[in-house]
Amino acid sequence: MTTRRSFLGRTTAAGVLAGLTASPAAGEDGRGSPAVDDPDVRRTRAREAIVAVNSGMRSHYAALKADLIARLGPVLVVQNDAKGGRFTLVHEGTRESLHPVGEVFELAKSVAHAPLGVFTIIAPHLSDRIPNVPGADRIDPHDLAMLASRRTTTTDWITPLRQYADTLAAARRHLDQAGIPPELAASCARVLDGALGFVKVSTEARSFDIRSFEDFSRSVYAGIRTAMRHAAEAQITGVQGVLRAWRARIGEEAWRDLYTVVLSQWATSELNQNSIIIRPCMNPAKVATHLIDLPAAEPPSDPVLVALDNLARIVQDNIAAELVFPTDHAAADALKGPQDLLADEILDQLGAPAPDSSAHVTPDGDGHGACPVTRGGTAPRRDAAAYDV
Repeated sequence: MTTRRSFLGRTTAAGVLAGLTASPAAGEDGRGSPAVDDPDVRRTRAREAIVAVNSGMRSHYAALKADLIARLGPVLVVQNDAKGGRFTLVHEGTRESLHPVGEVFELAKSVAHAPLGVFTIIAPHLSDRIPNVPGADRIDPHDLAMLASRRTTTTDWITPLRQYADTLAAARRHLDQAGIPPELAASCARVLDGALGFVKVSTEARSFDIRSFEDFSRSVYAGIRTAMRHAAEAQITGVQGVLRAWRARIGEEAWRDLYTVVLSQWATSELNQNSIIIRPCMNPAKVATHLIDLPAAEPPSDPVLVALDNLARIVQDNIAAELVFPTDHAAADALKGPQDLLADEILDQLGAPAPDSSAHVTPDGDGHGACPVTRGGTAPRRDAAAYDV
């Protein structure tokens, strides 16, 4: 009996045989084109034929992914932004998007960012010499030298700093009319007044340094912490509220299989605030595999499409991993997750420990590393038990 598997096997083999025995194309018989028996031509054709295997895989992989995207669900997509995050629920062919976090979140964080706003203007004009400040040993001299790229004697920072001060002053004037909690309003006033004071002193003296900026930032830190507390409270309330509403709408059975993809920039991708809030609201048996933090260099133009595209890869790789590597759980776990499939082999050949291992190589005192690494002997292979999966 001809089964689907045997039929496909024969037709595939026939196709390969036909390709290998096909007559040379016109013009490849030595008359104006490279001869078929030219070793370089044969090698090039052979390599192209081999590479075509991967090209074919990628083509079919993309087709499978595109088909799968349309059926994914339920999926919660979170695009972190200044408003606390845009949340989109994808379920049974429908999408609903909203910003569930109250405005207090954005207002509190906006004022808390005032010292950072001042810093971004003056940073290129800082001295590359680190003064005796509390965090001096935590500042990388090379990083500072790259950032402080302009001479300290220039004063082209004064105009943009004064313009930013106008923005700060406008926020300060309208603070009492913003309708925010009194404690938050008082803390915001302290932060804004401190920033305005730093700008006034610095622009009048036409000078500043790391020490004077740290004096300013230290003086407003308590106000920033209060603003952060109010922002966190607003975010927790808003996110938990929308999750309860959506959970009730789609039902417990669907919610148990919920995937969540949180898109953020790299700097906030670990212990992301929305991921922290969402985690206890998901199915505890699946949260480790169904809550996905997806860092990006910049916010994507279509975050939902990016999230679903990556999720489709994850879902189909979850199944492929167990079928492609049925006898090697470590390789299967690598295909399922963010680890590169060649990572183990490269680590073995370099004789290097895994990055999360407690073992490490002490660098030379002069800062020179030991690359390339000379492999001394054969490193022991790691098995699946060596990984926390």
